[in-house]
This record gives sequence, C-alpha cells and structure tokens, in this order.
Amino acid sequence: MRTFFKGALLLVIAAFLSECLEFIINMVLARELGDEALGRYMSILPTIILIVVLASIELPISISKFIAEQDKKYHLNMLQHTLRFTLLFTIIFVLLVTVVLPFIPVFDRYHPMIRWLIILLIPIISLSSVARGYFMGSHRMGKIALSNFLRRAAQLILLVILFQWFNFEHELAILIAICTLIGSELIVFLYLITAYFLQLNSLKKEPSEKISGKTVRQQLLAVSIPTTGVRIFHAVTFAIKPFLIKAALLNSGLTEAVAMAQYGKLAGVAFTIGFFPAFIAHSLLIVLIPTVSEAYAKRDFIKLQTLLQKVMLFTFFYGLVAVIIFYVYAEPLTTLFFESSRASGYLQLLCLYFLFHYFVMPMQAYLIGLGLVKDAFLHAVWATIISFTLMYFLGSMEQLQMEGIIIGMNTGVVLLTLMHYVTICNKIGSTLLLRAPSHFKY
Repeated sequence: MRTFFKGALLLVIAAFLSECLEFIINMVLARELGDEALGRYMSILPTIILIVVLASIELPISISKFIAEQDKKYHLNMLQHTLRFTLLFTIIFVLLVTVVLPFIPVFDRYHPMIRWLIILLIPIISLSSVARGYFMGSHRMGKIALSNFLRRAAQLILLVILFQWFNFEHELAILIAICTLIGSELIVFLYLITAYFLQLNSLKKEPSEKISGKTVRQQLLAVSIPTTGVRIFHAVTFAIKPFLIKAALLNSGLTEAVAMAQYGKLAGVAFTIGFFPAFIAHSLLIVLIPTVSEAYAKRDFIKLQTLLQKVMLFTFFYGLVAVIIFYVYAEPLTTLFFESSRASGYLQLLCLYFLFHYFVMPMQAYLIGLGLVKDAFLHAVWATIISFTLMYFLGSMEQLQMEGIIIGMNTGVVLLTLMHYVTICNKIGSTLLLRAPSHFKY
C-alpha cells in the first residue's frame, strides 16, 4: 500500500505540472489559431488519438499487468519476446496505415503532410509503449512521471518558438501545431527507450528463467485485445463526437462556421479547464492497474476493498472542490482563452460531467486489474448509445442547441460511472457503501 501511495503522489505532482503546461499550450493554440482553426485542430485530434491507440495496442497496460503478476526472474525473457513482437506488429501496422490513410476523407481538408506525420508517429508510440509498460509494472513511477512532464514541456517550447518567430496561415498553423505534438512524442520516446535499455542491461546481470514466446504473446494479447477494443471504442466515439455535435448544431439552425466555432469553445476551452484536475485520476489509473492486478492475483480482497474506499473518498474530495471552483469562477477562467465567450456557460453545465469523469478513470483501472475488461466495454457501449442519442436529438432543438448536447454528455457519464461501480463492488465482495457483506467468502 505504501508503494501505491508513493507512486501515486509522484505521478500526481508530475501530472499537475504537466497539466499546467497543457493549460498554457491550449491558451497559446487558442490565441494563435483563432476559434475556427482551433475547432478544426480539435476535430482532427481524436482521429490522431485513434491511430495512437491502435499503434500502442494497450501494451503499457498488458505489460504492466504481466510484470506485476509474475516473478522477477521471468521479466528479462518476457521483455525480449515482447520487443520482437512489437517490432513485427509495428512494421505490419505502418504498411497497413500507409495504404489506408490516403482514403480516409477526414484528412482531405487538412495539409497533406499530416498523413505522413501520423505514419511517423506509429513506431514512436509502439516502441515507447514497451518501455512505459515495464516501468509501470515494476513500480518505477518516477520515469513515467518524468516522461509525462517532458512531453508537455517539449510541446510548449516548440509551440512558443515556432509561433513567436514565424507567422502562419490557418492551414499551415494547424500543421505546425500537430508537428509540435509529434515532436514532443519523439523526445519522450528517446528518453524512455534509453532508460529501458539501461534497465534491460541491469536485468541481464540478475538470475533469470526462460518463458516461451507463445505464453508471453497469449498473456499479453489476453489483456491487450479486449483493452484495445475498449480504447478503440472510446477513440472512435471521441473521433465521431465532433461531427455528431456539428450535425446536431446544423440541424438546430446554426451555420457551419458558427457550429465549428462553438465546438472549438467547448473542446478547446471548457474541456481544457474541466479536464485539468483529471491528471489526478489518470495518475491513479496508472498506479492502480499493477496494484489491483497483484492484489487480485493473491486474492487479497481486504486490500482491494480498502483501496477502493480510499480512492473513492479521495476522488470525491478533490472532484467536488474542482467543480465548485469551475462553477463559481467560470467567467474569469474562460476569458483566459477568449475575451468574450459562451464557453463559461458550457463549463458550468459540464460540472457534473467532469465530476463523474474523475471517478470513471480509477474505476476503469480496477476493472482491468480484476480482469473485467469485457464489462468495461459493454458499459461504455450502453452509456455511449444513450449519450449520443440524447446529444443528437436535444442538440438539434433550436431552443437547446449546445445545452442539449451537454445534457446528453452528462447523462452518459453518470450512467457509465454507476455501472462501473456496481460491477466492481460485486466482484470484490463489497456493498455499495464499500463494506464487505457477512456472507462473502474470500
């Protein structure tokens, strides 16, 4: 438990600094791109994230789970098998994307170089995922924390330098913004892969035993495939969401330019502010996956129940403080991005969405650690179907527009949170009040 809290604290501190930088990054983007170009940038970002998810095939999660559950003597051979598997997968995926990407219409309205930048991103993400998974599973959270901070720091420095020295038209400015994003990933990759091979050399000096490559691949894919399915689903819905919102707003009577500008304020301003405290939830997710996996492998249900109770109470405390601040200070917070903006109203309406989102992330880590990835996927499907249906029909109403879309988003995240919570409690033998029932056998 001490290792968990130490790792979580380290990640939270680093993530806080990273989110501060992310906040500044989005302020720079908002002022340099303008509301319409920011909307276009935010619209293409989910598609890039989808390709990143496919490139990583959730190796950080599957590797960390494997490392946490297995004896240290198997780590070296397991990592060697994993690296070979990752290299083969990366080559196949790069070739596939090179063939398919020119036919994806979403890139037609953007600079043609963006397609080649995304192809370059694939090996960067795939190979750094191996190192990230190992450091997560072996509880070396310092390297994960530093890599997360390094990504944002590098992106901000690149953005400031390029936009300070040069003036770009909107299309080229969007390309430059994406270049800085990929450049920061490259810097993180160089750091992680260097640290990984240094650690690999240390493992070679310790006693080790072999494990078959087939066993490693089976155990990794048993976690990676369903977890990637969940992430793909989230990434696909995230990629669809801008176009769904735009369609709903057009149906409500808005012009395309106004609809895109409003989405830019929602995603580029309200989301940036509201998701700021989510660095805590994400830090908990990273530490919880190996911790829960190890505890469940040992059938330590007391630890699982105690840990869940502490995580839920902590999340409620910081989440409630955050959303109160957002609601009260919505106007001054949003004017940091634009002089006068409807984003303040969006931020206030989204407070419920953000609060429940903070709970969803650590609960997803619990579901993965407990081997309930299928349940997480089904929960996401049902919540998204209901959310998207409400977003489209309510957002298409002239009297609601963006407010209707936000109502749909709020409904979906509340439903998702409740389904996750009930499933976890049933699995670890806890009541909804986080107490163990007298009839539960450990």
